Amino acid sequence: MSQEKTVRSTPAPGHFAPEFTGPHLLPLLLLFGLMLPVTGMVPVLPDFTVARFAGLGQFESHLFMSINMIGALIGAPIAGLLSDRIGRRMPLAVVALAVNGLALLALPLADSYPLLLALRLFEGFCHMASLSLLMAIAADHVGHAGLGARMGGVGAAISLGVAAGAPLGGWVGGIDPLWVPQGGGALSLILAVLALLGLRDVGGTRRGLEPGAIVRALRSRRELALPLAFSFVDRLTVGFIVSTLVLYLGTVMNFDARAIGAAMAAFLVPFSLLTWPAGHLCRRIDPLAMMISGSVLYGLFLAALAFVPAGGFVPAMAAGGVIAALMYAPSLVLAAQYGGTDCRASALAAFNMAGSLGFASGPLLSGGLLALFSHLPVAPYPAVFICVGAIEAGLALAVFALVRRGRFQPPVSLGTP
Repeated sequence: MSQEKTVRSTPAPGHFAPEFTGPHLLPLLLLFGLMLPVTGMVPVLPDFTVARFAGLGQFESHLFMSINMIGALIGAPIAGLLSDRIGRRMPLAVVALAVNGLALLALPLADSYPLLLALRLFEGFCHMASLSLLMAIAADHVGHAGLGARMGGVGAAISLGVAAGAPLGGWVGGIDPLWVPQGGGALSLILAVLALLGLRDVGGTRRGLEPGAIVRALRSRRELALPLAFSFVDRLTVGFIVSTLVLYLGTVMNFDARAIGAAMAAFLVPFSLLTWPAGHLCRRIDPLAMMISGSVLYGLFLAALAFVPAGGFVPAMAAGGVIAALMYAPSLVLAAQYGGTDCRASALAAFNMAGSLGFASGPLLSGGLLALFSHLPVAPYPAVFICVGAIEAGLALAVFALVRRGRFQPPVSLGTP
């Protein structure tokens, strides 16, 4: 497993951390801006589906928000393999951002629902290609010892963009729903210009690998399966939160929309803000140990939510956001580390693919479990919460056992050369 051995010095007191200065900051700003239109489309979903095309059923309406995931699953590996093949990332990222902007601008122009879905599919392709390439560029600009802080910053930029997108989309959509994709498209074009002017590939053009060699290299790095597995399960729980948990809050806890929004914000705000310092911790604490222990705690948190009274739900969600940051940052660090400098874009693309699959699976799994337990002599919602929590904690314990048996090697310390 190839590892970059360059060690960057720790910034002197009173100076900004390197990831927040000059060229190091631009990829994080681009990632933040890229994520805004993703959740910005959520508040205007009815305006682009049932209110615009008469006769749509529930499945067709939901397909608008999920079909871009299919495009994402296609875009991530193509962008990763192509980038690692030619040894360049910046030109591909610029093109992906620009085309993503054009796809968003075209959404209001679609005069049929199949055309609208086709544009959403293409937009998802370009979005995930942009995301994977920008993540790889961000990781390329630091040495091995700087991966913890840098990937923590990447995670914070992504999660802050996700958290800010929905309220921003609601505010803009309240003026005119069409302004949401139009504004997102214009923003993506601006990001493409900024990327063209400010992004640079590290060391010029690096030696590229054939696609077959990239796949073989990734398959030989068995440890890469660890962050991919956690990415799948972690995003599966997010799918559970935005579907089954929201239904539970509305139907069982009798929360109104404002209370549900407050609960979601209580989770997202500490998660977003603490992802960067959690990445810094990876220089002092084994990121694999952080990911395992954080996932066990996160699984317990999910299971315990079923027994939290209404008055304690917001504080409980805030505690869950803290725990989530402690496991998300190290999973990003490990994906970048195990991918190495030669296959990093492909490794991070695989990480994003695993997460997209998990997010798509979460509502299906939790919804299926809810239907199953509704026919059994148990309280359905608590049973589902416990099952989802057990999946998260069970994966962590299984990985811990495999590492103890020597099946996987622990990562090279980020605090050492």
